[in-house]
Amino acid sequence: MPDRGVEDLLRTLAPQVLGAVVRRYGHFDLAEDAVQEALLAAATKWPPLPDNPKAWLVTVAARRLTDLLRNEQARREREDHVARWPVPEPGPDADDTLILLFLCCHPALSPASQIALTLRAVGGLTTQEIARAFLVPEATMARRISRAKQRMKGLPFAMPRDDRLGAVLHVLYLIFNEGYAATAGPRLQRVELSAEAIRLTRIVHHLMPEDAEVTGLLALMLLTDARRPARTGPAGELVPMAEQDRELWSKDLIAEGIALVEEALPRREPGPYQVQAAIAALHDEAPSAEDTDWPQIRALYEVLLRLDDNPVVSLNHAVAVAMVDGPEAGLGLLDDRLADDHRLHAVRAHLLELAGDPVAARASYVEAARRTASVPRQRYLRLRAARLDRG
Repeated sequence: MPDRGVEDLLRTLAPQVLGAVVRRYGHFDLAEDAVQEALLAAATKWPPLPDNPKAWLVTVAARRLTDLLRNEQARREREDHVARWPVPEPGPDADDTLILLFLCCHPALSPASQIALTLRAVGGLTTQEIARAFLVPEATMARRISRAKQRMKGLPFAMPRDDRLGAVLHVLYLIFNEGYAATAGPRLQRVELSAEAIRLTRIVHHLMPEDAEVTGLLALMLLTDARRPARTGPAGELVPMAEQDRELWSKDLIAEGIALVEEALPRREPGPYQVQAAIAALHDEAPSAEDTDWPQIRALYEVLLRLDDNPVVSLNHAVAVAMVDGPEAGLGLLDDRLADDHRLHAVRAHLLELAGDPVAARASYVEAARRTASVPRQRYLRLRAARLDRG
């Protein structure tokens, strides 16, 4: 096993080296394999570190790529040409990493493939780690990644002319959400995924500090992740926000997130991530659940609905309305676009309970539990239903 310092260095250099090799030689799929072998070689030989660790990795990866290409019958005519390729001069680390991230989010790939390829090529996670995080067999994830790399063949390693930043941010947002609130399995959270999403978003923010939505997304992640220590009890059970011990929330992350919100909003380029971050800031700044500024949150959700009228935003808006105007008002705003999602039934159950209809609330809690694959959520929802039985 490499020591922790070497491991961290390799993790940082991995996307830079892959970007440099793909930029010079192309062949994304084989280049990724070659870089992985170079990283493995470094892990077994370092320390001591070479004078220029990145150049060492690029050299080893380039030589391995030559071997891989030589072994491919279909590319044999390129053998002599490839063998004469010089080791590329190191390119701008930041540009290579960003281009690699944009390449992994190519519109030719499905969202699931974009996520998998981003975590593999940019995040440096192994196929096994990605498969475990998304609760699919390793062989299934390996095929998904392999197909994604095949689709990368022939694509130029350059900043895209199309507006792909939205896709990149969406992929990072999905990775974070799966880590913060796992959709299935025995754990409520997969910290390694949410941490990786924050790390990658920090990179994008460092490279594009003037983009207000990048800033907004990073702020949203930090303000949300700040509550993580209080989201589960001693046995891993779900603790809803209203019942969380706010002293456990990370004050450092809240301060950083609020500073980012204050940096983004004055640019007057409102986008969905900035508005969501502003909502998260209002939750985090409230000293208690009772002190939450629900009228302002409702107003922000109305702004968000105009920017992005999706069913999850609509559901959260209904909750905010209920907290201001009463549960009946919120119940009247629930729509059926999330009819198959446990979140609609859980919100309906909560609002029915507040409205004084325990029978209907219990039925909705049971239905919500039936529709989620998350074991901690199932337990929480069934416990709420059982409490109504005893009440």
